[in-house]
Amino acid sequence: MTNPIHPAASVSDPAELLQRHARAGHERLAAGGFSLPDDGTLPGLRSLVRESWQRSARLMANPDQPEAPLVLGTDELEEYRRQHPLAAIMPVIEKLLIQPSHDSGLLVAVGDELGRLLWVDGNPVMRGRAEGMMFVAGADWSEAGVGTSAPGTALALGRGIQISGAEHYKRSVHPWSCTAVPFHDPDSGALLGVVDITGTAAAVAPHTLSLVEATVAAAQAQLRVERLQLAAAKGAGTARRRKPPAAAGPPQGTGLYRNSLQLLGRDQALLSMGGRSIPLSARHSEILALLGTRPEGLSAEELAVALYPGEGSTVTLRAEMVRLRKVLHGLEPAAVPESRPYRLPVDLGLDAAQVLSCLQRGAHRIALEAYKGAVLPHSEAPGIIDLRRKVSVLLREAVLTDGSAEALLKYAALPEAANDVDVRRAALRLLPPRSPRRAAVVAELEQIDNELSA
Repeated sequence: MTNPIHPAASVSDPAELLQRHARAGHERLAAGGFSLPDDGTLPGLRSLVRESWQRSARLMANPDQPEAPLVLGTDELEEYRRQHPLAAIMPVIEKLLIQPSHDSGLLVAVGDELGRLLWVDGNPVMRGRAEGMMFVAGADWSEAGVGTSAPGTALALGRGIQISGAEHYKRSVHPWSCTAVPFHDPDSGALLGVVDITGTAAAVAPHTLSLVEATVAAAQAQLRVERLQLAAAKGAGTARRRKPPAAAGPPQGTGLYRNSLQLLGRDQALLSMGGRSIPLSARHSEILALLGTRPEGLSAEELAVALYPGEGSTVTLRAEMVRLRKVLHGLEPAAVPESRPYRLPVDLGLDAAQVLSCLQRGAHRIALEAYKGAVLPHSEAPGIIDLRRKVSVLLREAVLTDGSAEALLKYAALPEAANDVDVRRAALRLLPPRSPRRAAVVAELEQIDNELSA
């Protein structure tokens, strides 16, 4: 028997045996209404693949559903790429991976931390074929978007992996194999994206993973060198002209670092700025969140009202702003808030704003994947309560209106949906009649009813 992924391999070859087990696993999925067996076992499947299939089954269920969604339009993609931190490493990727790929029949892709492909390049013939499965820039290749694949699963696991042929969750991707390695910020360790090689047998050759890992290491080193050079130039007194908010920090397009504030599911926000990440106090988390949502700024009175329940105290606020300025000055002097009005002189990417942006363009699956929980869940600041409610309500409405059964079940697992009857009823309407997951949903509904009755 000829191996479609490794043509020279025989049936007894370990790689072909893995493919046989994977194909048998897909048959079991189809027979079970695209649900994993009750015991979760799929004999012969590698553990990392089996676990990824389990996540994929919860997220999307049907491995024959439509191809990867295109979530970034041309104009949006161009602007996003230009300002993304990984833009700075593309010359390294071009030299070490993309140029050789034209002759080796491979594709090279670089995606962001959510699994959205930002650059896809390489052999022209293979690029044309890959378009048939929407392996193109702007497409969502996270596990939520396509199930098991090297880019999405590498991001989910946080390490380099190889996925071969039928190990992919989607059957339309079975003719392909891929190797991917996550890209972490060399200073903060934050996940910035993923580097992937896709093709046929050569894409999962033993040396390919080492090649991609070495390329990522070289790109991280280059990114660190550029940051050191930038810091040295600043230290030497390099003239800095005042820039509008959209251009503050490094010049646009350099991708040297990205300012971000992670609020979802946290009582203390994580601030990433100037290549470093630090947790903030609860009050500083609230202040930066409020200023991050109002780039035009807030007066002292407006910020106090949004920050303190009851009557806001501008005296207390000014004391907090003095302390916050000291914190920010230690990270990035250019980020110290201005006053009259209070305003951030740099762009600050809020993870909550990213979720809202996804919802506005109809990408509710990506929004749900990015949603890590409520905005500063224990904050009692009026402005934070409003932001928390807005994000939560819009996400719930999007999932109820357009979500699949898998999206509804993922949402139902959130703490804020613990007693959400409507979400569970909507999931029951969409789940296949023979799905084993129906029993768990019914049990949850009964438990909620009993608790409410009591």
